[in-house]
Amino acid sequence: MFVRRLSRLMQALVLGLLGFLPPMSHAHDVLGNLNAVGSDTMAELILRWGERLEQSHPGVRLQLQASGSASAPAALIAGTTLLGPMSRRMLPRERARFTERYGYPPTAITAGKDALLVVVNRHNPIESLSLRQLDAIFSDNRQCGGEEAIEQWQQLGQDEPQGRIHLYGRNRVSGTHAMFRRIALCGGYFRTKVNVFPGSAAVVSAVGSDPLGIGYAGLNHLTADVHVVGVGEPGQAVVPSRQTLRNNQYPMARHLLIYANLPPGGSLPPTEQAFLDLVLSPSGQEIVEELGFVTLSIPQLNQQRRQLGLPELGSKGEVR
Repeated sequence: MFVRRLSRLMQALVLGLLGFLPPMSHAHDVLGNLNAVGSDTMAELILRWGERLEQSHPGVRLQLQASGSASAPAALIAGTTLLGPMSRRMLPRERARFTERYGYPPTAITAGKDALLVVVNRHNPIESLSLRQLDAIFSDNRQCGGEEAIEQWQQLGQDEPQGRIHLYGRNRVSGTHAMFRRIALCGGYFRTKVNVFPGSAAVVSAVGSDPLGIGYAGLNHLTADVHVVGVGEPGQAVVPSRQTLRNNQYPMARHLLIYANLPPGGSLPPTEQAFLDLVLSPSGQEIVEELGFVTLSIPQLNQQRRQLGLPELGSKGEVR
């Protein structure tokens, strides 16, 4: 009799505990390949999130193709991935093609904040540049209103360095390229003299080894060989920092996005859902901060979680 009662008690206890576990916590549901195609800027973030997910769900294997933000819409439309990390927003034509293919728009999930940095060699004393000056340095047609092209460092009113400005930037499939063109060039055209690279780390490395170099890159690629130039008019230039990004003071801030193929009223497969649950949690945001990006607040995380049907977080980050 005692054994039978104990057995029933244990059954009730186990069933009760299972009732408190969210569906995604069952490891047997979260397994298989997790595919992501898109941003090079977000590559290390995606890899670190994937590693952390694999720790709790050993059956998951992340497959990442970080060719640049422009590759994400194409892969989402083709159906080769359900998740497309991007360091820029989709263009209207990209959204339209996705919507035409599936009958509903893609879902944009904000995972953190980043900034485009203007970097020069560490020996270059220049402290700030206006958007108009950046346009005159990098563009052919000066859409921002500059009166003349700036091709020599002396044109910026400083004694050092002396010589022609050497330009470094990202290739056309990059969201970093697209955003810099939109903000700093007012939508104009880059000079053909810009030396282009597939990743921000390569841009920073090139500028760091060139005393006459200037380039642009994401927030998490800085090295001791370069220094960041403030952006804005003289006396009002803003240097990117966590505070100026959170307060929207820095003019070249951007969101780090993960676009998802999420049908209206539906849900993602368990593996993709578990991945985004991690991204939008204190554990996932810890990785955002470790890599030098800017984290989201609890209310901002909950706003994103609601799009996915995930349980909201309490004030201390616990699942409600």
